[in-house]
Amino acid sequence: MEFVQLKETEYIEFWENHPNKAFLSSNKIGKLREKSGWKVYFVGIKEKEKILAAAMLLSHKRYFGKYEFYSPRGFLIDFKDKELLAFFTTKVKEFVRKNKGYILRIDPYVIYKERDIDGNIVEGGVDNSDVVAFLNSLGYRKVPIDIEEQASWMFSLNLEGKTEEDILKEMKQNTRNTIHKAEKYNINIKELTLEELDQFQNIMEETAARKHFSTKSKSYFENMYKLFSDTKEIKYYITELNLKDYIETLKNEKNEKYEKINILSDSRYNDGTKKNLREDISFLEKRIKDAEEIRNKVGKDIITLSGSMFILIQPEIIYLSGGNYEEYMKFNSQYLIQWEMIKYGIAHGFKKHNFYGIPANINTHPKDYGIYEFKRGFNGYVEELIGEFSLPITCYYYIIDLLNKIKKVIKKIIKK
Repeated sequence: MEFVQLKETEYIEFWENHPNKAFLSSNKIGKLREKSGWKVYFVGIKEKEKILAAAMLLSHKRYFGKYEFYSPRGFLIDFKDKELLAFFTTKVKEFVRKNKGYILRIDPYVIYKERDIDGNIVEGGVDNSDVVAFLNSLGYRKVPIDIEEQASWMFSLNLEGKTEEDILKEMKQNTRNTIHKAEKYNINIKELTLEELDQFQNIMEETAARKHFSTKSKSYFENMYKLFSDTKEIKYYITELNLKDYIETLKNEKNEKYEKINILSDSRYNDGTKKNLREDISFLEKRIKDAEEIRNKVGKDIITLSGSMFILIQPEIIYLSGGNYEEYMKFNSQYLIQWEMIKYGIAHGFKKHNFYGIPANINTHPKDYGIYEFKRGFNGYVEELIGEFSLPITCYYYIIDLLNKIKKVIKKIIKK
């Protein structure tokens, strides 16, 4: 076996066919990182010209002229092959040290323990505890989950061999009903061009301010679009509602309810039905009033409700980012976007719809449990990856780690 630097084309071909393939380990993500000062290397193990393992290594200068190295969702390797993993680790470590690196971070796209829809471990399911143990024996250190760079807990829906009817039947009734209502009121889903991404950015900024998280910059979303759009591997959507048409639909529905009441006899047998119809009418009148108030407030017929960003790289579609305008959340348009992308996935042969990040240890009902509940309504299963690991390369790892800890303490003191 021989450790080599790979041509970018060699890496791409190997990545395309590897079972641990993920969008974050794409060479295009390397190009994105280059825009913010990272350097990209492609390395691998060859035997008789056949590539056995590969990694994209990104490096960035930190302290004392030393470099942090990171292999996003790396390595592309059989983590069960201990001899190969040990050899690759040794050689990568030498490469990183040679290039003034003090640390290597990896966060492999490898399941830790198989879990069900509730986040509980599946008895007899996939268990890669041995992989974690072997990484530890090689000197890798598990990074605390609260400072991991990438999501290690996700929620996914299996699409393989499924029809639209199968998916609809298996999702929760409330989710199914919400989707049907959104379809009924003709919420429009619009795919954005590069020049229209400010509409998505505005939604993300409003959502981030409301939920107290930091969102990506507009340049990030634009660069992602430029990198992945030519191969149709990225889509940005917004949802829109025509208030004029929506109000008209509600009024027609209300009139239909009145007509049903009028054709019912005065028999006591119909009292319950009439009562339900009147309640429906009262509810519709409230929605009409709310919609008219919104229309008068914004001074236009069409309003933007929500936005979503998807990465489409076989075998999965990933819901990477999304948000809503708070005042329009009651229209539940995000359900419709997800459903449209699930249908797209089925039609185009994707095996999985990945709703992406959820809070860790979801079966203990942690903070932000509602994020998971929305995704859970579509049915599916929880995925827990083995997480992020850091590999100390030189003594500078310990010095810089200490400096970072001191910085965190100072920040906490300042906040107080």
